Amino acid sequence: MGKSSSVWRRADTWFIVGVAAMAGSVLVVAAALVVLLSIQAAPAFQAFGLGFFVSRMWDPVDNEFGALPFLYGTLVTSFLALFMVIFVGIGSAVFLTQYVKGWIASVTGFLIELLAAIPSVVYGLWGIFVVAPWLRSRVEPWLAEHFGFLPLFQGPQLGVGLLAASFILAIMILPTVASLSRDVMAVVPAPLKEGALALGATHWEMIRTIVLPYSWPGVIGALMLGLGRALGETMAVTMVIGNRPDISVSLFAPGHSMASVIANEFTEATSEVHIAALSEIGLVLFLVTALFSLLSRWMVVRLMARAGREE
Repeated sequence: MGKSSSVWRRADTWFIVGVAAMAGSVLVVAAALVVLLSIQAAPAFQAFGLGFFVSRMWDPVDNEFGALPFLYGTLVTSFLALFMVIFVGIGSAVFLTQYVKGWIASVTGFLIELLAAIPSVVYGLWGIFVVAPWLRSRVEPWLAEHFGFLPLFQGPQLGVGLLAASFILAIMILPTVASLSRDVMAVVPAPLKEGALALGATHWEMIRTIVLPYSWPGVIGALMLGLGRALGETMAVTMVIGNRPDISVSLFAPGHSMASVIANEFTEATSEVHIAALSEIGLVLFLVTALFSLLSRWMVVRLMARAGREE
């Protein structure tokens, strides 16, 4: 018995060492990626300094590079997509967990999750041939007619641009937000819901006062994960955003994102400064995505701690 116990303890030790090494390898790879991108981006940082992030000039011919248009396009399309998906994603989760059961919920949930399996290039093709013409002929004229007094909805109605990219991103992050929110809402304790109903609350009041507050930390985490995917999306955005390195208040205008400029120009970059500028944009994109991931984790922890104190 003693020998067998010793063998199991050694096995446990080796297992702990193995999983710790696997976890550590992730950190090593992330650190190596940051170091590699920093080395490749060094010539651009030496040439432009911090002005690289506030300059609007992007001219590979004259080796003048500024990342502000790409930062602007990435943040605008990502946050607009998140705004579009908030009500649809959370509403879908509420519907699937609180209003329908059985095969209807299973089939609907499967179809929503199936959206995540569609390659991004397919979304891009769909955006070019379906979404862009629809926006150009129907949505953008309607927005210009009713809300044209706002700078957001002024200018030529091209179909491709910031609005089209945001719409495609919203469809792409919908499975993440809806699926994770559904999983969180599905584990709300039944006694809490039954207690609210027993006290005379309507079904909607039970959802508003019990389900949503209880699952809110998980929903915030789902939204942040969706935002993280939107920030790094490449092919679909590249195909519908218009790829113009410019800053415009209008959502109808073409733009650019950090991921799309790397995909468009990296293979054609010839000068050292051009490659370094693209590498610096890649480094910024990595750091921004990591920052939002850490922020989402911090928000979830704070919300869970607050919920625990309130209980």
